[in-house]
Amino acid sequence: MYKNIILTGMSGCGKTTTAKELVKVLKDYVYIDIDEEIEKHEGKSINRIFEENGEQYFRNIEKNFIKNVLKSNNMIISIGGGAFEDEENRDLMLSDAHVIYLSASAQTIYNRLKNTNDRPLLKDISPQKIENIMSKRVNNYKKAHITIDTDNKNIYNVVKEIEEWLQSI
Repeated sequence: MYKNIILTGMSGCGKTTTAKELVKVLKDYVYIDIDEEIEKHEGKSINRIFEENGEQYFRNIEKNFIKNVLKSNNMIISIGGGAFEDEENRDLMLSDAHVIYLSASAQTIYNRLKNTNDRPLLKDISPQKIENIMSKRVNNYKKAHITIDTDNKNIYNVVKEIEEWLQSI
């Protein structure tokens, strides 16, 4: 068994919520959200980082945080929706952790995010915009060790699926 668990997928697929519940079940694990850690480190929101420094600056910081976190053991790591797009990040995560892709339909993601404005790549959100981003990312997301569809499932069912999968490997 790998030492860490990584949750990947689009914003709004349930990574943070799932991680917070999963850590209650896997009591030897600690939860970390890469985006939250970056915000603390930079002293500003992801939106502000994108606006003031650009996406590439953010991606470089993100890559360093992922590398450092993967040096630890027993972490449940929630990564930003675009972190798995970077080949170096993806290869490192796939070799050093159990990577779980939480999928959801564009409509589900839209319904979950329509009242938020803290995702820089989803400003002026619409199901079509989400679908466009998803279509560019889905091939990489599918490289995860397992895909779990979160549509029409409560958080406890998603966590149970993850727990059962971890026990089976």
